[in-house]
Amino acid sequence: MWGGFFAVIPLVTVHFVEGLGWAAASVGLVLGVRQLVQQGLTVFGGAWADRVGPKPLILAGCLIRTLGFTWMGFAETLPVLLAASVLAGVGGGLFDAPKNAAITAVTAPEHRTRMFSLTSISGNLGMVTGPLIGAALIGLGFRTAAISAGSVYLLACAVLAVTLPHLRPERTAGSGLAGLRTAALDRRFRRFTLVLVGYFLLSTQLNVAVTLKAVALAGPGATGPLYGLSAGLAVVLQYPLLRFVERRVRTRVALVAAVLTVGLSLGLMGLASTFGQLLACVALYSLGTMIVYPTQQTLTARLAPPGITGSYFGFSAISLGAGGALGNVLGGTLTDVGARLGLPLLPWLTLMAVGVMTALGLRWALREVPGPVEGERGTAA
Repeated sequence: MWGGFFAVIPLVTVHFVEGLGWAAASVGLVLGVRQLVQQGLTVFGGAWADRVGPKPLILAGCLIRTLGFTWMGFAETLPVLLAASVLAGVGGGLFDAPKNAAITAVTAPEHRTRMFSLTSISGNLGMVTGPLIGAALIGLGFRTAAISAGSVYLLACAVLAVTLPHLRPERTAGSGLAGLRTAALDRRFRRFTLVLVGYFLLSTQLNVAVTLKAVALAGPGATGPLYGLSAGLAVVLQYPLLRFVERRVRTRVALVAAVLTVGLSLGLMGLASTFGQLLACVALYSLGTMIVYPTQQTLTARLAPPGITGSYFGFSAISLGAGGALGNVLGGTLTDVGARLGLPLLPWLTLMAVGVMTALGLRWALREVPGPVEGERGTAA
């Protein structure tokens, strides 16, 4: 599924901006709307999973995303591309939180950090292969690439229909929409979720600002090495790096340092004058993102009361939805404005400032949750 996603999403920027001459801000808007729709619906997808179980939602999401990605291949105007992106976002919103709730249900608490890390590695394998396949398919046309990406979700639906067990929901008085209310009223969790908006604003730049700079430095074929490096490093290093951090570094400190690393690496990208230098910055960027995802997911599972795990994962999607939407729009807009004003460093310095502020905000947000955070560090007290 990740392979299908990354076979087409980077090509949206390349095809419509570099190929058809659309404004980067308009494509950023399309990507931002998809992100916002997906994460907005994920809020409710998690609550529905608490009621009906994750499997029906995951299967429906795969089918709808198949339609959305296929439709993208036939888009020739901005409204049509927006509509196809919305459909793709609806599909993702249905399977995202239920997937995390299913992982939580079948994994012991002491193994969840590593399980989410392994899940992330699986996704990164898709990130390695997806752009390479997409770069090869773009020679046959964007439509072929989009239809191929959509067919991956159709195949995934068939495989999951046969192999995925139906996990019976643990019905509680607070499940469903009431679970969302509980998550929203949880002050510690709400604060943590909102601060992470800044991080997800940064994490989307690989699809927008970084991709645009890579193409400017090395041409359309740069997307393959760019995503291949980022995902390849995660496949090789994420699990051992996470184990190293678990034993030696406090989780709160690790999260703050990882977000700060992501922000500083984006700032350094503004100084990169060759594709090799940009890839070195992307490597540093990837080291930060490797730590953030599994620890954030584990903390969400740890803070969720029994029976409403899906609701907590759904509510946590607000940070990814808002941050991703803002990041896609801001990345494209800052790139256009910087080029128009003759200030190529503008987007990168702005993103670095966001990273520093988010790291400080994360340190503040986690100051009252030492128990859950430290409890995920295994034997390190």
